[in-house]
Amino acid sequence: MYSTNFPIRQFNAIPTPFYFYDLKLLDATLAEINSAAGEAGGDKFCVHYAVKANANPVVLNRIAQAGLGADCVSMGEIIAALSAGIDHSKIVFAGVGKTDEEIIQGLKAGIAAFNVESIPEIENIQRLAAREGTTAHIAIRVNPDIDAHTHHYITTGLAENKFGIDRRALPEVIKLVSDAENLKLVGLHFHIGSQITDFTPFKILSERINLLVDQLAAEGIELETINVGGGLGIDYDNPDANPIPDFKLYFRTFADNLKLPAHIKVHFELGRAVVAQCGSLITRVLYVKEGFEKKFVIVDAGMSDLIRPALYEAYHAIENISNTDSATEQTYDIAGPICESSDVFGTDRSLPTVNRGNLLAIRSAGSYGEVMASHYNLRPLPPAV
Repeated sequence: MYSTNFPIRQFNAIPTPFYFYDLKLLDATLAEINSAAGEAGGDKFCVHYAVKANANPVVLNRIAQAGLGADCVSMGEIIAALSAGIDHSKIVFAGVGKTDEEIIQGLKAGIAAFNVESIPEIENIQRLAAREGTTAHIAIRVNPDIDAHTHHYITTGLAENKFGIDRRALPEVIKLVSDAENLKLVGLHFHIGSQITDFTPFKILSERINLLVDQLAAEGIELETINVGGGLGIDYDNPDANPIPDFKLYFRTFADNLKLPAHIKVHFELGRAVVAQCGSLITRVLYVKEGFEKKFVIVDAGMSDLIRPALYEAYHAIENISNTDSATEQTYDIAGPICESSDVFGTDRSLPTVNRGNLLAIRSAGSYGEVMASHYNLRPLPPAV
């Protein structure tokens, strides 16, 4: 069991709020990913990191050193991945709204593939690739219509979602790519959602992929890659008890259920599972406000620093790292200073007695935390330690 130790004496000298990254835990997580992927799939399994989860340069550099590729959804992310040392041949570019400028820059960078999501996008990439005198590698994102049983804001594989191409339209889309002079079809791409902890949807996805690959093979269409996306969830309730997700079971689920020709490589796009548990938002208590029915802890971090609770009603464990004496626990609502009623990090939380000046750690904030921070209320962006 790995437990993050907060260097409280050092923290007291650092202006709050700030993000704290436990790089030892990040390194241990990356080592487990490489070990589990290698054990389940050998060199057939290729792992890309979803840069949108956390683009901190130090974090990205560690991920590059571990040999992962990058899943990017903007040119800014591609530039960040290249700057961190990730090779262009291990970068894929996804997203429903790639601009002409981004597509041209991706072509010039020589990325591995564009994960395309619509016929108009395919036609536009062909036009731009022809103009640039090059060939764009294309992976078609297929919407498999699978319910990932997660929050409706982060499910992406249902028929009503904006992502991907309906699998019934796949023959038409493949013909369009195959007929285009400046496009090369390399594979299919899938992603059914995020924070998935029940592995049944991954089994269903594997079965649908098998069927599609068999149908295409019968029509003489061979693929180089199948990209199953990411989506593996983490334990937000008990970050110290489960600091590293069960990567062995995750990769084994696909190894056991995908029945693909030997030459096809399987790509994964893990984000949250890589970085979430290594990050915490450290915030200082400004006031303890005594209401008639509740006690409010007002902290200096707000939804501008960590928006997930306000956006998704997401749960994050919260610790009083200045006082760890559980015998003094009281019940509090923890709220920030932003002028929005949704600026609340947790309600009815039991914490050791909280006093002004105490430091709180909002756990499991390494993904979709710092990277989604904003200047709302003209607040400064939180630094990282």
